[in-house]
Amino acid sequence: MRKVIIMADSTVDLSPELIALNDIVIVPLHVHLKDDNTDYLDGITIKADELYDICEQKNTIPSTSAINVAEFVDYFKNYIQNGYDIIFTGIGSTMSSTYNNACLAASEFEEGRIECVDSLNLSTGTGLLVMKMAIYRNEGLDVHQIAEKVRPLVSKVSAKFCIDTLDYLHKGGRCGGMTKVLANLLHIHPICKVIDGKLTVYSKPRGKYEKAVDEQIKEFYDDLPYIDKDCLFITHSARIDGMDQYIFDKISNDFPKENIHITSAGSVVSSHCGPKTVGILYIVDKPEE
Repeated sequence: MRKVIIMADSTVDLSPELIALNDIVIVPLHVHLKDDNTDYLDGITIKADELYDICEQKNTIPSTSAINVAEFVDYFKNYIQNGYDIIFTGIGSTMSSTYNNACLAASEFEEGRIECVDSLNLSTGTGLLVMKMAIYRNEGLDVHQIAEKVRPLVSKVSAKFCIDTLDYLHKGGRCGGMTKVLANLLHIHPICKVIDGKLTVYSKPRGKYEKAVDEQIKEFYDDLPYIDKDCLFITHSARIDGMDQYIFDKISNDFPKENIHITSAGSVVSSHCGPKTVGILYIVDKPEE
């Protein structure tokens, strides 16, 4: 059996420590800024805090672009030629052309050497699947067996975030002007959740930001009996004012502390949600009602 390399795009938002510990290869998406000809690479040449600083200085909102087929071919070729089989996942096919480009690139190689798994998710919602891949690889499974075990988990990922301001979603064309104005007037901090591969406004709590965070924590406790204990992420987009530690302190007595990972979102995810966004993400297997 050939060696297995796990490859993911930069939107999985795993920490450098988790990437190194689990021998994961990260392929960066691209970030662009108006009137700036630099092609920034997510997590390599730009990070979220730097992105916010530039956007505030220039009063602009960034755009992002997918990894193209040729880039994937180059990444895949390096490992295929060195005797590896590859399993890849990244931002879901409903949110970016990155996944489809990876599939097209995989078709350029010998059949069976590369497995692509559509996460139908983003950020550490996808990162959870990557972490399971690492567990299965360490158990000695091949790429096809890993893919077979991970694909049923896609629909079991609970990925949600509360957002402090709708400015970034509005300026990026993902939120109407009236919605933004009403949210500001009514002090709404919406909770967005990935449902059927799409980021959807799931709840609209009014009041302090902590209320939206507490709503996520309540849902965590509702789900707790059914949550996979291998891994849980508290993921934020920087400038979070201690909310990540607040969540950790609230839940860590009831979940294995060593399996709770606090991670920062990369510049691609942060460019769409804006600063002070935080979520609790995990795999949950509830019985059918």
